[in-house]
Amino acid sequence: MAGLKRYQPIVAKLRERDISEADTVTVIKDMLTEIFGYDKYNELTSEQQIRGTYCDLAVKVEGKIYYLAEVKSAGTLLNENHLRQAVNYGAHQGIEWVILTNAIEWKIYRIKFGQPIDWQEVFAFDLTKLSSRSMDDLGKIFMLCRENISSDALAEYHRQAQIVNRYVIAELLQSDAVVAVLRREVRRLFDTVKVSDEELRMILTNDVLKRDTLDGDLPKEAKAMVKKAAIALAKRQSKAAAVEAL
Repeated sequence: MAGLKRYQPIVAKLRERDISEADTVTVIKDMLTEIFGYDKYNELTSEQQIRGTYCDLAVKVEGKIYYLAEVKSAGTLLNENHLRQAVNYGAHQGIEWVILTNAIEWKIYRIKFGQPIDWQEVFAFDLTKLSSRSMDDLGKIFMLCRENISSDALAEYHRQAQIVNRYVIAELLQSDAVVAVLRREVRRLFDTVKVSDEELRMILTNDVLKRDTLDGDLPKEAKAMVKKAAIALAKRQSKAAAVEAL
């Protein structure tokens, strides 16, 4: 991508120059145009009013706001206070996607509308470190591009990221099905060794899995997600069996 290669050295120098937030917004508008394919004059605006103030930048295509961007100066380290401001903007407008950036770091969040309002980081990247030869890096750029804005690619990426992570994998490793497979494999390879499912599960939770994958809100969410998926699968299988029996 020519635009990416062109802006990487430019962005790398912004922090050294300590440019202002307003100038950073200008650079990001140019990047959104030349790298991501948006129309600078018709699809990017700094005039989007939210609760009596204006957000730094909004990506608005055919009358619909798809992203709100909270922009900080290139020399500013992004933090949770900056994120809260962006989330508040999005929550009051019903906009689920928020970008927090200083032109170098880009963090993409999805707002979870509920009581209370919550959010989750979908992915992040350092623009100066992206490789035009990496399909993973290019995929992150592509998900934010104009040509992809009306698709469900970003939502699907978020859904997969919620499932394929260490918390869900840790929960699956403790499941009856996986522990049973592990027990059978131990007995197959070491036929004189006897070990129970409970012993294996204790080894997994005490010695193998990291504690942060077992305790806390994220592991609880993973447990609930796995349980919900198992119930849904059981219902589908029961329905299929009933159809076959007819």
